[in-house]
Amino acid sequence: MQLSPLEIVRRESLQKLRELGINPYPAEEFKTTASIKEITSNFNSFEGKEVVLAGRMMSRRIMGKASFAELKDASGRMQIYINRDEISSEEDPTMYNTVFKKLLDMGDIIGIRGEVFKTKVGEVSVNVKELTVLSKSLRPLPVVKTDADGKVHDAFSDAEQRYRQRYVDLIVNDHVKETFIKRTKITNSMRDFFNKKGYLEVETPILQPIPGGAAARPFMTHHNALDMPLYLRIANELYLKRLIVGGFDAVYEFAKDFRNEGMDRTHNPEFTVMELYVAYKDYNWMMNMTEELLEKIAIDTNGTTEVQIGENKVSFKAPYPRVPILEAIKIHTGYDVAGMGEVELRDVCRKVGLEVDETMGVGKLIDELFGEKCEHLYIQPTFITDYPKEMSPLTKEHRTNPALTERFELMVNGKELANAYSELNDPIDQRERFEDQLKLSEKGDDEAMFIDQDFIRALEYGMPPTSGIGIGIDRLVMFMTNNASIQEVLFFPQMKPEKKAPSIELNDDEKAVFEILKRIEKIELPALKTKSGLSNKKWDKTIKGLTKHNLAKVNNTDEGLFVELV
Repeated sequence: MQLSPLEIVRRESLQKLRELGINPYPAEEFKTTASIKEITSNFNSFEGKEVVLAGRMMSRRIMGKASFAELKDASGRMQIYINRDEISSEEDPTMYNTVFKKLLDMGDIIGIRGEVFKTKVGEVSVNVKELTVLSKSLRPLPVVKTDADGKVHDAFSDAEQRYRQRYVDLIVNDHVKETFIKRTKITNSMRDFFNKKGYLEVETPILQPIPGGAAARPFMTHHNALDMPLYLRIANELYLKRLIVGGFDAVYEFAKDFRNEGMDRTHNPEFTVMELYVAYKDYNWMMNMTEELLEKIAIDTNGTTEVQIGENKVSFKAPYPRVPILEAIKIHTGYDVAGMGEVELRDVCRKVGLEVDETMGVGKLIDELFGEKCEHLYIQPTFITDYPKEMSPLTKEHRTNPALTERFELMVNGKELANAYSELNDPIDQRERFEDQLKLSEKGDDEAMFIDQDFIRALEYGMPPTSGIGIGIDRLVMFMTNNASIQEVLFFPQMKPEKKAPSIELNDDEKAVFEILKRIEKIELPALKTKSGLSNKKWDKTIKGLTKHNLAKVNNTDEGLFVELV
C-alpha cells in the first residue's frame, strides 16, 4: 500500500504513542456525562461544573503552554482549553508538550474531563483537566476553513468523493447529518400515523422466485442448495396482498426494492418504498388518507406544510387536485387519446416528437405521452387518476368505465411520489391480465410482469376489497429536505468502481522541506527558505510542489507570510 507523506507521519506518531505506554485504541468503556449540545444550549446549568466529553478534535491553536482546540461529538462542536499545567506537570510535561502538541492530529478522537466556563469573548468552553487518547486517525481530514468574510475554503464538496466517503462527508459537512436526521423523522412520522390506526408493520421476502408487483427489470441470482434462480424483489406488493387474503385488515412495510435499470439524479438501483394495504377501502379513500399523511409528515419534519423544493414552494396542505390521466394528456398535447389503439397512439406520439417502437403496447405509449409531455408540469401535489387497463395489470377495473382502472399516481414537483390502486381481487381477471403481460414479454418488453401462479391461487381463496399504495421514501425525503439528487438522501448510494488515486511522489528537495515542516508545523516563509538551504530557483519549485500536492500551504497574514502543514 502506497502511503502519502502525511499518512506516514501519522503512523510514526501512532508508534511513538505506543512507545510512551499510551494505547491509541483502548478497549475499556469511556463514560461521558454530557453532550456538547446539552452544555452549549444550557450553559447556566453547567457553568463551573465538571463534565466528561468525548469527540473528534477538529482544530487546534497552540500558544505556548496553553492551547485551544475544537471538539466535535454527535450533537455539535465546542471549544476546549488545554493548559500544560492542568493535563501534565513541570516535572513531566509529556502529555502536553509531546502527546497533545506533537502526536495528536486533526481528526483524532479524544476524551476530556474538565470544568465548563465562558471565555472573555463569551464562548462556552471546557477547561481540560485530563485528556485521554481514544482513537488515532491515520488519514488526514479535509481542512475546511471559513475566512473573516464568511467565504469557505478547501470545502469537501466534490460530489463523487462525498458519496464514496460518506463518513468523511458527515464529519466535515455538518448540514449533511441534518438531511439524514430528517429522513428518520419522516419514517417515524409515517409509522406513528399507521400505528395509531392499528395497522401492522410486517416483513416480506427480498429473495423471490418470481419478481412481481411492478413493471421493471430485476436483478437475478442463483441459490446453490436449491439449484434454482431467485430474484431481488422489484416490489413487495404481491406478498402484502397475500397477507390481506390471510386475514390481516391493514399491513404496511418499509421495503428495500431493487431494479436493474438506469441510474440518474432521481433513481438508484436499490431504493426504499413504503407499501400499505387496507381491506374494505378503495382508491378514493386512499387519496384522502394520503393527503392527511403527507400533511402530517411535512409538519413533523419541517414544522409547516409549505416546503421549498428547488425554485418552487410546494404546499402539502390538503386537499390536492384530481386529474384523470387521459384528460391531462388532452390538456397538454391537444390530443384526445381515449379509446385509441396501438397504431393511432404511435401516430400521436410521433406527431408530438416522441420516439416509439413496435414493442410498446397501449399502456407504454400512454405512459410515454404523459411522462414526456405532462408529468413535469404538475408542481403542486396532484392526483393523476383513472389509468387505462393496459397500464395497470394489478388494478381493479373502473366502476363506470371498463377501459380504465381505479388507480392514481401522486405527482409532486413534476415527479411521481406515490402509486395506488383499488386492488384487483378477481382471480380470473388477474390471470387474464398476467397473460396479456406475457404477450408483451414475448414481443420484447423486458419490463413486462411474470405470471405468479401462487398469487393467483391466493386470490382464488378470496381477497376482500382492498386499496393499496406505494410511496417512494427516497423521493419523499428529497422533497422534504430540498435535495435535487437521490444520492444526497442515501447514506451509501451505488457508485461506479473507484479509479485508483495516483500516489504522491516527492523529489529529494520536497522531502527535505516537508521533514522540516513536520517538526515545526508552522514557520515564516523566509525562515523556512533559509533552513532549506535551497537556491531561489529550487526553492520556488519545491514550495510549489508541496502546495500542489496539498501537503503545505502559504498564508498571508498581518505578521507576514507563513508556511504550514495542511
